[in-house]
Amino acid sequence: MEPLREVGGRAIPFGLANVDTDVIIPAKWLKTITRDGLGRGAFETLRADPANLFDSDTFKGSPILIAGDNFGCGSSREHAAWALLDLGIKAVIAPSFSDIFSGNAFKNGILTVVLPQAAIDRLMAVATTDPVHIDLEHQTVTTTFQDRFTFEIDPFRKACLMGGLDEVGLTLARDAAISKYENEARAALPWLAKGVVPA
Repeated sequence: MEPLREVGGRAIPFGLANVDTDVIIPAKWLKTITRDGLGRGAFETLRADPANLFDSDTFKGSPILIAGDNFGCGSSREHAAWALLDLGIKAVIAPSFSDIFSGNAFKNGILTVVLPQAAIDRLMAVATTDPVHIDLEHQTVTTTFQDRFTFEIDPFRKACLMGGLDEVGLTLARDAAISKYENEARAALPWLAKGVVPA
């Protein structure tokens, strides 16, 4: 997972509320055995409209998505986070998120920013013409118009995102301690290493 400290650029002013994971990535895309290419299926139904925001010249490849309330509701499919990443989205700003989606997003390096609806409305207006900037270290969302919104984030999640640590990375970061324990256990309990229990 890549470290995430700041995300800036054009933000997709999506704004739709109660977007479930089937809208984010339809079920027919769940048959794949790789994460690669899931961006093609992201928001497939909405992108069938040639005038959709996701494929427009202005917003295609934007790293930020501004969504409505209860984003990511529905099933627990991790493919939703994978599809957003493959689409190029690194952060989603919304008034609220499904807990399961928020957890999946975090585990895959996507920042979920919760802001009040008034802030979302302002960012939606700004995003139509100008970039948005998210600073994870200082927990702020700013615009070129001097708007500044602060957000809360769990300190553990913040540290993991900034350090680029997923669950595997967290385990590898403890490699020295794990090796030390295993060596001490082998020395103190040699029969366990051989799979033989003493009589």
